Amino acid sequence: MANKLMTAKDVVASIKDGMTIGIGGWGPRRKPMALVRELLRSDVKDLTVVAYGGADVGMLCAAGKVKKLIFAFVSLDFIPLEPYFRKARQNGSIEVMEIDEGHMVLGLKAAGMRIPYIPTRVGLGTDVIKHNSDIKLVGSPYDNKEWVAMPAINLDVALLHVDRADSRGVCQIAGPDIYMDDLFARAATNTFVSCDELVESSTFESADAARLVFWERSETTGVVHLPGGAHPTSCAPLYGFDVKHFKEYVASSKEEGGWNEYQQKYVQCTEQEYLEKVGGMDAIKRLPLPVF
Repeated sequence: MANKLMTAKDVVASIKDGMTIGIGGWGPRRKPMALVRELLRSDVKDLTVVAYGGADVGMLCAAGKVKKLIFAFVSLDFIPLEPYFRKARQNGSIEVMEIDEGHMVLGLKAAGMRIPYIPTRVGLGTDVIKHNSDIKLVGSPYDNKEWVAMPAINLDVALLHVDRADSRGVCQIAGPDIYMDDLFARAATNTFVSCDELVESSTFESADAARLVFWERSETTGVVHLPGGAHPTSCAPLYGFDVKHFKEYVASSKEEGGWNEYQQKYVQCTEQEYLEKVGGMDAIKRLPLPVF
């Protein structure tokens, strides 16, 4: 079996200017933040980012790495609108394709199925069609109705974070929701996964463990062992999201030069230094789980 272990630097080295990057997770939940921080440390730019967004999107916007954003929302949940995304959206520094959450599902599914679009009634009669020239109406061969043709959202790279994985690329999500990570994995040419726990393959032999594996290991290109790699977002049931840290992050957006100060403190350092600055793994594991 192939050994797919790699480093965060290896992952980012495979990402080139202008690529389309899908980022898994949901708002402040189970985002691959350590991989995002490594991407922030790089010179990569002009990315098209696809996400149910949170601070991942906000930080990439603040760093000027986003050319276009395909999104259904960008939120920290308890802070409704991600502040750095809001700045980028309001000043027009990014192109956007703003779609319904259901459209995202269908676009990713179409990409994973290797088909150009999926017809749907989602969006009929709404401004989603008016403001997205890439989304067309299509006639049905079975009746005289028109349907929304949600185009495939093809990804060059997907970045995901999971609870545990083995060196072969088998990934396990033990939280109450996998969000759309399985769709991101199948929609991408290359899927890189960070994990809190790197385990032996025998971990997945029991029926209960196997039920928490949601995509084939053939879809996983590389695995990076990064304990706490979702912080400051949550990775249930291991840890919740860090409200205190998010408040510090949001406060930085209100200060002149706030992003530079934040990234100098929390991004321009090694991942081990980052963990030490936020209190270490013991503190992260004590973060209360979010209530769904």
